[in-house]
Amino acid sequence: MNRFKTSKYKNSTPKIPKKDGWIAGVRGGSFSSQGKHITSSCSLVAFNTDQAGGGMLGLTSVDAASDGKWTVTPISCHADLVTDLDFSPFDDSLLATCSADETVKLWRVCGPAQDQVSDAEVTLSPADGRLELVLFHPAASQLLAVASVRGVQVWDVTRDTALAVLQQHEDQLQGLGWKEDGSLLASSCKDRKLRLFDPRAQLSAVQCVQGHQGNRDSRVLWVKDDNLLTTGFNQMRQQEVRLWDSRKLSSSLSSVSLATSNATLTPLYDPDSGLLTVSGNGESVIDCFEVNSSEPFLSQVSHCLTDLSTRGMALVPKLALDVSCCEVLRLLQLSDNFIVPISYQVPRKAGQDFHADLYPDTAGHTPAMTAEDWWRGENKQVERVSLHPNKRPKPATPSAQEKKPKDLPRDKSKEETSTSSSPVSTPSSSAVPSRSPSSTSGLSSGFLPSPSPSQSSRAIQSMLGPSSKFRHIQGAVLHRDTHITNLRGLHLTTPGECDGFCANGQRVAVPLAIAGGQIAVFELSQPGKLPDTALPTIQNSVSVADFCWDPFDTHKLVVAGDDAKIRVWKIPKGGVTETMTEPECVLRGHTEKIYSIKFHPHASGLLASSSYDLTVRLWSLETGEEVKRLSGHQDQIFGMAWSPDGKLLATVCKDGKVRLYDPRKSTSPIQEGPGPEGHRGARVVWVCDGKYLLVSGFDSRSERQLYLFSAESLASGSVASVPADVSPSTLIPFYDPDTSVLILTGKGDTRVYAYEILPEAPYFMECSSFNSSEPHKGLCFLPKTECDVRDVEVARAIRLGKATIEPVAFRVPRVKKEFFQDDVFPETAVWWEASLTAAAWLSGSNGQQRKISLRPKDMTPVSEAPKEVPVRKYLPSSVYLEEKTDEQKKEELLSAMVAKLGNRDDPLPQASCEGVDEDEWDD
Repeated sequence: MNRFKTSKYKNSTPKIPKKDGWIAGVRGGSFSSQGKHITSSCSLVAFNTDQAGGGMLGLTSVDAASDGKWTVTPISCHADLVTDLDFSPFDDSLLATCSADETVKLWRVCGPAQDQVSDAEVTLSPADGRLELVLFHPAASQLLAVASVRGVQVWDVTRDTALAVLQQHEDQLQGLGWKEDGSLLASSCKDRKLRLFDPRAQLSAVQCVQGHQGNRDSRVLWVKDDNLLTTGFNQMRQQEVRLWDSRKLSSSLSSVSLATSNATLTPLYDPDSGLLTVSGNGESVIDCFEVNSSEPFLSQVSHCLTDLSTRGMALVPKLALDVSCCEVLRLLQLSDNFIVPISYQVPRKAGQDFHADLYPDTAGHTPAMTAEDWWRGENKQVERVSLHPNKRPKPATPSAQEKKPKDLPRDKSKEETSTSSSPVSTPSSSAVPSRSPSSTSGLSSGFLPSPSPSQSSRAIQSMLGPSSKFRHIQGAVLHRDTHITNLRGLHLTTPGECDGFCANGQRVAVPLAIAGGQIAVFELSQPGKLPDTALPTIQNSVSVADFCWDPFDTHKLVVAGDDAKIRVWKIPKGGVTETMTEPECVLRGHTEKIYSIKFHPHASGLLASSSYDLTVRLWSLETGEEVKRLSGHQDQIFGMAWSPDGKLLATVCKDGKVRLYDPRKSTSPIQEGPGPEGHRGARVVWVCDGKYLLVSGFDSRSERQLYLFSAESLASGSVASVPADVSPSTLIPFYDPDTSVLILTGKGDTRVYAYEILPEAPYFMECSSFNSSEPHKGLCFLPKTECDVRDVEVARAIRLGKATIEPVAFRVPRVKKEFFQDDVFPETAVWWEASLTAAAWLSGSNGQQRKISLRPKDMTPVSEAPKEVPVRKYLPSSVYLEEKTDEQKKEELLSAMVAKLGNRDDPLPQASCEGVDEDEWDD
């Protein structure tokens, strides 16, 4: 939910150069393969070209020459199509290629202006048919992962046989990705499965789960920590990006749907900044996201439209970026005739000091281990280096650890591997030990067995995760005929503890910015434009601190003032028709300004108030006296709430504590626990039948957060929390106990959040939010009887705008609206009727409100709706497969044309019109 979380990369802007800044002389190949069509090292760029049937590559440099131009050189690589290519992360000039000619080759390439070698340094023959993907190991030298149509092999390029031949996939293999430390290998497949392999532990997948729902091409790569990212298609044929936690692959962490298209998405990820770019092959759109480790997992940074269609995309390594202009990412877009360098820059002062916050240390050019070390079970990260211009490591000659493959002892490898009959068994040499589970891989022994038929439904549910029936809840402002408009002089600076205005089923009270703390009261039954003249008001005589309607008397308004007094006003029938100056009664007792007031949910005339004197007092409106005084707060009381049964009172305080009181037993808190870390404001509400307390507040960084506390154990802290956004106003919560839907917004916000609250994990289930066109003062919710159940309206609110009062309906989209949706409309409590008196509650009695059904008498519950007989939606295939003669087709075509043109014998429309008499034409 944290969609407005501050990020130093959120303003990264793609810069597309003018055409003279493009790399020309490119003949991009349009051949179909699963691999990359372009790749880059810190100095060189290699790409597919359509020359020699795709067996040639183009080579150019990352940066232009001194004259601003690039030189493009062709290289003859294979006898057939080059399906994939990859530069070594430890050697800018070492290029690996694989081809449809079933070979893998390693090339020592040089600058495009120099003479290129004609022979490969190493040639590998996996003997597994056409090869589709080749990928260097990210941490160990001399290691390659090679993928054929259905299989994956791991090769030490100094040997003539594969170290490991992994289990065959059930269909076309489409994507391959190493984890950053090289311990695990992920693959995506046309069978829509996502697989994880630990090649050193076992040849079969350690995990295999359902991936994207669409059957078109997918891709996979590793991102932050243990997270995987895949691109593919959903059931609606929309392009989709999904984020997964490799430790729990049963369901994805997050997903983003893009356009409806057939273009395969190519994902590119920068682990230093967390920026992800995706682009479709054949499209001219590039989307950039920031990948986070918490909600929102995928937040969009930019949406870029390019001038050319994409044939392939490559990411320039971090060490080649221009840090002086705050360049955090550089893409190379391969098109039919050009390579377009696209630079993503953060708007900072360029050419000044090095911005260290934008450039954390990045992976260097020195491998962390050898292939033999990795095969023994070691897992090491590549040493990181600084991007500071004065601290960058100087280019060095290849070390003994990363020496040229042609100099490595290939003959010795042949002797060792000849002793083994299996291509996947390890050599007998102690340098390459027998296969054993990786010591650091937590997935080696945790692979998932195939589910049995009896487990299939549970497995599917587990994979999809929990779902809320209210996730598509829709908020909509009702027709203008129901609005009260031309509202003038609205008081916009009420205290943070006040909701800003209040409403019941009949009327709404609004504070005005007029001396004397005046309040206007409007009848909801009388919408329309207010007159320009002055309105009759309630003159409270002092500024309003908080006010609320008596839930059991729609004519009684209680107002707390800055003078530490509480005034009770009785609104006459028909509304306020003349200025009111005398309250019905005044409650005196607080010694300082009052924060907020709350009525008891069951007992009539029982009111709670909190004050700057750090006390909470209970009042009986019947006697006008204070009946209880609660203590224990050390600072400002932000909010308070009665429990649904009316037995307990919860408060949240600026001292960082949440407290629970039983006023009839003790004036001190019976429970106390840690609350929000921020001190800007908070609210509290009871949820889940009084088992939990929900607090909306701020964290230590002043970001809005929602916290859930167990009412039985406040001391243990929150059981769950959800980040919101960055805003100065406190989120004011409304909870509907019938649907368990929580609706929140703040004063001055334009967005209204909605969640379904659960008593068990995941606790918060985000639903669709409602956005208004302009900031509002807040929302006040009306009794459930105001909802239009025929339109599946689950909540009705009043929205206070700058000059309007507007009803807002929250509806759940349903198909069979002719039936009463009894699954979202259970019997509701009549909370607008008191169940006992204040005196009875104080003496120890507890009340319970009666419940009523919202079902209209003429509506049948949807649970009792007759079952529809399945109807064949499509004609049998025989109809479509039936062969028709040319004469039949001709006859059908002529009939269709005649039907469209109409019958020539039919009278014209004007023939049936009545004319005028001839004499009427005479002057």
